[in-house]
Amino acid sequence: MDLQPVRADARGRGRLSARLRLALLAALLAASGALAQQDEPANGVLLVAKPSLEDPNFGRSVVLVTQTGDGETLGVILNKPTPARFEGQPLWFGGPVLVQSVVVLFAADAPPPAAAFHVLRNVYLSMHPRNLEALLGARKARYRLYSGFSAWAPGQLAGEFGRDSWYVLPAEEALLFRDDVSGLWEELVARAGGPGT
Repeated sequence: MDLQPVRADARGRGRLSARLRLALLAALLAASGALAQQDEPANGVLLVAKPSLEDPNFGRSVVLVTQTGDGETLGVILNKPTPARFEGQPLWFGGPVLVQSVVVLFAADAPPPAAAFHVLRNVYLSMHPRNLEALLGARKARYRLYSGFSAWAPGQLAGEFGRDSWYVLPAEEALLFRDDVSGLWEELVARAGGPGT
């Protein structure tokens, strides 16, 4: 792979090339799997929208993403609560794909009973009704419900990196289930070393 060096933008700040960002995303996905060994590799990272990303779905968003076994990238937006509820539980906006579907992000000490994507150690993402029903019936389960999810067609995310739309950061379980996400985007933009909001 031909990686380009960090370039300076018009204000003199360093900027990673699109190829280097893709390499970083691949390395973070691989590294998170090494840190979170379970039955299948975990590979979640955070995509943090840069202030210049003007998109009705993804502007000022923090997206937890994972790669599927066939290389597709999907995830949920962590910082967009909605007034809607499902089975009495708050429903968050996960992304523009299949918004009529309920997706659950949850923590579990053991692999879940039905199909789920392994995102981080003991953290899964699923649309399977059996997983959803088990979580809704559990008293102390840690989970968050989403309306829809985010996904990218082959090459689409690479194009967005080429347009300098995202920061890539390691995902941490502590960020995933926060009650108050009102300042999450600003916090992560600052952590990524980006310009002020």
